[in-house]
Order: sequence, then structure tokens, then C-alpha cells
Amino acid sequence: MEDLAAEQPRGVSHRELFAAFFKIGICGFGGVAGWVRPIIVDERGWLNDREFAELLGASSVLPGANTVNLAVMLGDRFQGASGAATALVALLLAPLAILIGIASLYDHFAMQPEVRSALAGAAAATAGLVLGNAYKLIKALRGDVLALAIAAFTFASAGFFHLSLLVILAITIPGSVLLFVLYGRRS
Repeated sequence: MEDLAAEQPRGVSHRELFAAFFKIGICGFGGVAGWVRPIIVDERGWLNDREFAELLGASSVLPGANTVNLAVMLGDRFQGASGAATALVALLLAPLAILIGIASLYDHFAMQPEVRSALAGAAAATAGLVLGNAYKLIKALRGDVLALAIAAFTFASAGFFHLSLLVILAITIPGSVLLFVLYGRRS
């Protein structure tokens, strides 16, 4: 983790943090997870794919929403506590305002067949975004056999064996730490 912090640019301003996370929040209909990597890695260049995968992994094992945790951690990395607050407010501002408006409309029109069809389409699009991001994250781990094995175990635990998230985390977190300590990272 020391070399991860050493490689980070420190010139990201509060305004840049706000703009990036506001964009993530406003674009993230159906979930912001599909927008975080493209904006943080591809568009802004704040992290590379491997750094993003590691930060996302760390934010995923903490309580709360991964993207919220990631916003706080990245904001803190660049601007300390005020950067964490800036990224968090920016990420949540637009979605909360939009949610309040949509919730009142949904309450009125929820049983309409067209609304039900639109929601089914949105669910399919969200699944596509999740699969696309998973592919990019796996690509970033190419050559790291240990990390890929842990990812495969985690996928199988949830997808095939239907283990609960708490059980998966209870096995995977200490198990992966132990494996990396014993065998080291081969990157």
C-alpha cells in the first residue's frame, strides 16, 4: 500500500473532486458503480486500473455503499477530511434531489405496464454495466494468479453456492490476506 500512495498525484483540487463525483452521481441512474471507473481512471487519470481495483476492494469490505466509501477514501487521499466531505456531498447531491422527484412520480404511476417495462429494461442495462466493469477489473488483474483465484472463489461463492455476503467476507478477507502474506504478490 505504501507504493500506491506514493504514485498518487496530489494536485486534485476540491473543485475537481466535486465536479468528478457530481458527474458520477448525476450519470449513475441504476447505480453509480458503472460510472466510477471510467471517470476516475479513463477520464481523469487519477488512478490506474490496478490502483482502482485495490481501492474498490478496500471500499467494498467496509460497511456502507462501495462507491460512497470510495468517494470518501479518494477525497481524503487528495484533500484530507474536507476532500472526503466534498466528494461525498458531490456524489449524493444530485441523486437525492432526483430520487425525491422520481419517488413521488413512481408512487403515482407504479402499476402502469409501461413503467414496469421501463424498469425491467433498466435492470438489464444495469446488469450489463456491472458485467462490463467486472471484465475491466479482471483484465487489470491479468497475470496475478493469486488475485484471480481469489476473485474466482468469491464469484463462485456468491454466484453458484449462494453463500451470504457475511460468510463470503468472513472467509475471503482473512483468507486472501493470509494467501498474500504467505505467497506474496506476483505483479
